[in-house]
Formats: sequence, C-alpha cells, structure tokens
Amino acid sequence: MAFTPVRRKAADPEASQTRTLPAGPPAAVLGVALLAALTAAVAWGSTAVPPAEVWSVVWRRLSGEPARPGTNDLIVWQLRVPRALLAALVGAGLGLVGTAVQALVRNPLADPYLLGISNGASLGAVAAIVLGLGAGGTLGLGLSGAAFAGALATFALVWAVARRGGGFAPLRLVLAGVAIGQFLSGFTSYLVLRAGDEQQTHSVLFWLMGSLSGADWELLAVPAVAVPLAGLWLQARARGLNALLMGDETAAGVGIDVTRLRRELFAVTSVLTGVLVAVSGAIGFVALMVPHACRPVVGGDHRRLLPVSALFGALLLVVVDIVCRTAMDTQELPVGVVTALLGAPALLYLLDRRPGSGS
Repeated sequence: MAFTPVRRKAADPEASQTRTLPAGPPAAVLGVALLAALTAAVAWGSTAVPPAEVWSVVWRRLSGEPARPGTNDLIVWQLRVPRALLAALVGAGLGLVGTAVQALVRNPLADPYLLGISNGASLGAVAAIVLGLGAGGTLGLGLSGAAFAGALATFALVWAVARRGGGFAPLRLVLAGVAIGQFLSGFTSYLVLRAGDEQQTHSVLFWLMGSLSGADWELLAVPAVAVPLAGLWLQARARGLNALLMGDETAAGVGIDVTRLRRELFAVTSVLTGVLVAVSGAIGFVALMVPHACRPVVGGDHRRLLPVSALFGALLLVVVDIVCRTAMDTQELPVGVVTALLGAPALLYLLDRRPGSGS
C-alpha cells in the first residue's frame, strides 16, 4: 500500500489544503493541552499533589532555590517531572519518526518497526539483560547503551542490504528492513527463553512492551537534545518530503536529490529511533497512528504536519503514561499495551472515515 500519485493536484500535499487548517490553531490547542497533561501527570499518582504545589516546586527548582523539607519536593522534581518530560519527548520523537518514515518509503503503513530499527534496539537491550552486558557487565554498556548499539548495528545492516546493486529503492529498503527485523525478533525471542529466572523474564517482557518507569534527569539528556535537533532537521527538509510523495521523477524534476534525501532521512530516523527505544523500550502504534490522526486536520504538507505530529505524539504519550500509572492499584501497565489497545481501534476508525484515501 503506497502513496500513489494519480493526479498531481491530488498527490501534491501543498495543493490539497482546502478542507484543512493552518498549523497555528491546532498547534496552539495541542500546546495548551500538553501543558495541562504534563501538570496532571506530575500531580496524579499514588500520592496526589495539588497542581498549584506542582508549579510551586517546579518554579523553586528552576529558580535555584534549595529543596524544602517534605515528600512533595522529592515526588514532584525527582520522580514525576522527569517521567512526564520523557513521555513528552518520546511521544514527540515517535510522531516525527512516523511522519518521516511514511514519506521515506511512500507507504502509509510504515513505522520504525517496518525498517527493523526497533527490533535491533530491542535485541540489544534484551541481550544486555539476559547475557549480563549491562551496567557492571563485561562491556559496561548499560541497558540504554546496548539498545542504541543494537539500533545502529541494524541500521548499518539494513543500509548495506538495501544498497546492494546500487540505488536506494523504497521497496528494497522496506523488504530489507522487514526481513532483518523478523530475524532479529526471532533471536530476541530465543534470548527471552534463555532468561535465567522469573524476575529477569518479567523485566525483559516489560521492557519489550515499553516502559517509562526508569526515567530520571540523567536519562533525559540525550532525547532532550536528539528530538529537537531531528525535528528541526526534518522541518528544514519539509519541501523535500512533500516532493517524495509525488514520486521520484517529479521530485527530481523540481531539483530534489532523491537518493541523497532518502539516505539522510534513513540515517536520521534510524538514529532517532535508536535513541527513543533506548530510553523507553519498544512502544508500538504511536509512530504509525499519529500522522494518520493529524493529516485530516492540517493536511499532508510536511511544513504543517511535522510540528503538529510532534505535539500530538507528545500529548498522546503523556496521557497514556498517566493511564499506565493509575489504572491499576497494584502494578503499572506497560506503555505498549495501552497504546495498542487505544491505537488499533482509533486507526481503524480513521481509515474507515477515509475509505479510498492513501494517507
């Protein structure tokens, strides 16, 4: 299933904006909603903290004042604020990656899993847990480092296979990603079976389904840099992404170096995916669903679609993480479970509302 350029007027994302909104109003609404969701994420939990106290603690910390005695300061600043910010960053990154990958391969069903990068990151993390390659292990990689190394290794392998024979065809890239991803997924399953004890198996499965429970200020550093930089880079190439959807010949005709743009897109989305999976585990459906939810509102022009997808992805994952933390009294739900339960019906609804649409 691909974006098929039947007529230029219909295929050009910049030419079919009659029923969509400019990016400003949706972005403003999403920004306000995200701020409210972040406040709720910090305030709600096993110990409730009033929103006014949340902002008081945040303001004092940002102003450089010392922590005050009591538990609220610790709960708000050390535990909940990093987790809420990590959810927003990961959600924004997944929204960006999903939008970019769908343009990269001209396929509305594309997401990081299609290119195998998420599978490679998962294999690296599971190997760190099961084989003892994490902190204190032989290589001292740590869980996040192992996941990122797995993503980069997979990127190199998919790249090498896709480039065999010259060129950089989207179909060859997808097929290489799917084949390698499935192979790595099978090896990951084998490592899960080798897990030495029940606790280890539980940790592996919980990580494979996505979790933000390990969030802290140190873990935030890399995604806090990678997500904005990737977003700015993609925004600067929004016209090139639009051109890709019209077909390679049309894109080349308007001055786009298609092979170079795809190569750069693949590299940026692979690295960003590796960063996201390294800090949050494998969270499915967000990268696939977010662009589909945003296109009916702002259209297919990536100058509008990219920032709105980032904001909506951030809002979605912050809300999902609130549900994961508060839905059950005795334990926390994996993030990937909730995104699948919410995402599959939502995506089916969106597709049903737009029969015959390729986007």
